[in-house]
Amino acid sequence: MDVNAAVAAAAAIAGLCTGVIAVLAFRWSEREQKRPTRTSLHTDAVLPPGVDTVLSALRSSAVVLDESDSVVKASSAAYALGLVRGGKLAVEPMLHMARDTRRDGEIRQVELDLPRRGTGRGEALAVSARVAPLGSRLVLLLVEDLTEARRIEAVRRDFVANVSHELKTPVGALSLLSEAVMDASDDPEAVMRFAGRMQIEATRLTNLVQELIDLSRVQNDDPLEDSEPVRVDELVAEAIDRSRHAASTKQITMASGGTADLSIWGSRGQLAAALGNLVENAVNYSPARTRVGISARRVSAPGGNLIEIAVTDQGIGISEKDRERIFERFYRVDPARSRATGGTGLGLAIVKHVAASHGGEVTVWSSEGQGSTFTLRLPEAGAARDRSTTGPDRVDEDDDRPYDTDPNSEIPAPEVLP
Repeated sequence: MDVNAAVAAAAAIAGLCTGVIAVLAFRWSEREQKRPTRTSLHTDAVLPPGVDTVLSALRSSAVVLDESDSVVKASSAAYALGLVRGGKLAVEPMLHMARDTRRDGEIRQVELDLPRRGTGRGEALAVSARVAPLGSRLVLLLVEDLTEARRIEAVRRDFVANVSHELKTPVGALSLLSEAVMDASDDPEAVMRFAGRMQIEATRLTNLVQELIDLSRVQNDDPLEDSEPVRVDELVAEAIDRSRHAASTKQITMASGGTADLSIWGSRGQLAAALGNLVENAVNYSPARTRVGISARRVSAPGGNLIEIAVTDQGIGISEKDRERIFERFYRVDPARSRATGGTGLGLAIVKHVAASHGGEVTVWSSEGQGSTFTLRLPEAGAARDRSTTGPDRVDEDDDRPYDTDPNSEIPAPEVLP
């Protein structure tokens, strides 16, 4: 009996110890679960109430940092700009700003140029960064992308500078010529010569002012307000008539052809100005006794049929580096030659804006010494209709050259004009 009692007592003591150990383990586990971990410090729970909602509504890229410079919250735009990588702020100047703000509580703002992600061309991303304290432990970083605003401002500055220069040239010439006329008042032959030069400069000044007005109107007007079906045949005939005298003077043959009875939906005045500029450029930059062709056709596209109007010349051609800039305002491939032909450098800029505002585009193919082809692609008026045409109805995607780029090729059903 004594042995059995001893065994029972030992079992009771062992059970009691096991129970005590289990209770202690359970209490310790609860305490460990309630203790904040490193991971829990970086969840949204540490953000003050309502901050998460406000950050998601901001247009700026937002990043929230804790006291260890770890990212607590970051918007998708912040990741897209490359501000956050691996849970850390990847821009050192912004990181230094955040640390300084955390130390003294002062709001800081700076503009920076950051390398653009995914490009090897050294393009800079202009941003404005603003850092402010958020509560007692967090720091809020707001980043605004200024790249597009800076680009627009640079274009505006260049435009003002170019306009000033272009206006000063003919105005200065008129001033000098008027003085020359006064000094040569007793020489009728000199007066006639200077007066002729004054007429040339006055015409150039008038053309420049008119094209500035046209460009401003194209940029500000909505072509859909006065849209109508515009026949391509009429636009081509009007463009040819506009350059008929200049072509006749240089003995340039103009031929039109392609698919008949095509229509474009848009502003007749803007479309006529755009095509007229292309034909006028083709004539002005072509040598004497050459040929300029204007051809139109319908092509299929995923969003509906397009009308392509191509203007081909046998002119001096355009180099590859110039082709990237010829649609910029006031840009000239050969400034001296452009002034000699009366060009203002705004014609192709007007064409580009007209094409874009009508939901289309303008492209160029060119080879130095062989000529150029400018192609307007614009949506066709009305719904697509099933009808047969004699001209080609699709673009050969395997050919980099536009159709009829060879000035010596035959244009379907040409109408040769003197």
